[in-house]
Amino acid sequence: MVDDERDGVALSSLDKPLGDGLGVTKGDLVDYVDAFADRLLPQLAGRPLSVKRVRPGQEPFMQRNVSKGAPDWVRTVAVWSFGAHREVHQVLCDDRRTLLWLANQRAVEYHVPFFRAGAELEPTGLVVDLDPPEGADFDVVVRAAGLVRRALDGSGLSGAVKTSGSKGVHVVVPVRGSGPEDVAAASRALAARAARLDPDLATTAYIREDRQGRVFLDSTRSGSSTIVAAYSPRIRPGLPVSTPVAWDDLAGVRPGDVTVTTAAQRLGDADPWAAALPAPQELPADLVAEGHTIPVARVAAMHEGKRRKRAAEGG
Repeated sequence: MVDDERDGVALSSLDKPLGDGLGVTKGDLVDYVDAFADRLLPQLAGRPLSVKRVRPGQEPFMQRNVSKGAPDWVRTVAVWSFGAHREVHQVLCDDRRTLLWLANQRAVEYHVPFFRAGAELEPTGLVVDLDPPEGADFDVVVRAAGLVRRALDGSGLSGAVKTSGSKGVHVVVPVRGSGPEDVAAASRALAARAARLDPDLATTAYIREDRQGRVFLDSTRSGSSTIVAAYSPRIRPGLPVSTPVAWDDLAGVRPGDVTVTTAAQRLGDADPWAAALPAPQELPADLVAEGHTIPVARVAAMHEGKRRKRAAEGG
């Protein structure tokens, strides 16, 4: 049964719960993405989109391949999936109509890479993702974000910060003129420089047990990895939103402050993410060079895991 139609998209079950334990209706999600389409779409347009969807009675699931039966006006791009070992067709969400269709599919989270379709070797940015230890106050994340800001300043770079919509924050740095390997290296070096400023507070340790209660500065979201877009909802009770924050206001923020039902009141018509993002910057040669001396975290963790297993087995 169709409850509404917007921009040619038939919308259904708007008064029904969106998903288990979320405390919002499907209509709340649709109304939110419609109201924030002018701010969400610039983050999504032209980028292969991964979405996280919900259905009542099921666990949330990540989806890269476009849904079967998608309208013929939904644009897609063919992308090789290393995980699935096959080509998938990911949605290009370039307009309000596609965004409304995705919300009607109960697509809650919108994740994008730092490249545009057809320009995979031209990264547009990097991110340091700050992940606090279990049970920690948000204050430790704020303090760790300050370390990343100092590392950026010391490297001649600037970035913008937003909540992840979960329990951490993302520090995003727009870049230009560097390939994927150099951008990944610069991300590692930035995280390492920030951690050195206060090694009791922050760490780049990829293996969880090695973090010892410190904030993890995750520099691994380069290349084909993705980041949840600014203004994207997250699958948490109330549907909190990944919200841009001014650096000087970060200490007064708490995760979950802004949700799909409060965002319009809290943010009005403003687009603080567009205002906060600096222009794309060239990466300093010394930062890139330092990063290339730092092992890739996932590879190093894999080898270390194997070494520890052998040691435990007495090998």
